[in-house]
Amino acid sequence: MAAGSKEDFSINTIIGPGTSFNGAIESGGFTRVDGNLQGDLKARGRVVIGERARLKSSVSGTSVTVGGVVYGNVMASERLIVLATGLVRGDIITRRIQADEGCLIHGRVTVCQSDEAWEKAVNEHRDLEGVRSALSLLSQKHG
Repeated sequence: MAAGSKEDFSINTIIGPGTSFNGAIESGGFTRVDGNLQGDLKARGRVVIGERARLKSSVSGTSVTVGGVVYGNVMASERLIVLATGLVRGDIITRRIQADEGCLIHGRVTVCQSDEAWEKAVNEHRDLEGVRSALSLLSQKHG
C-alpha cells in the first residue's frame, strides 16, 4: 500500500449540515463539508463539498468535488469535479477538470498537463496572493 493512500479511504474531517465554522482548516486526509465554512481549507487528501455547503475560502486537495458554493480559489493537484449543483467563484488550478452541465464557474481556469506546468501555476498563484495580501494590509493602514 502506497504511503498516504489510507487517508483516501477514511474520512478525517467532517463539517456537517447545519454547522458553521470560521477559521482555517488543515486536514491530513479526506475532508467532507456539508455546512458553512469561512476560512481556507487545505487537505492532503480528497475534498468533497456537498450540495448544501457554502464556503468563503480557498480550497486545496488532491481531488476536489464541488456540489455546493465556493467563493474562493480551488487547487486540485489531481482533478476537480464541479457537479451540476456546484458554483465556483474564483480561480481554479488543476490537472484535470470535469464540469457537469448546469454548474457555474466564474474565474480563471488553469489545467496543467505536466508537473512543470503545475508547479509554475501554483507558484504564480501564491506570488499573486502574496501581493494581494500586502496591498490589503497597506490599504487598511492608510485607509
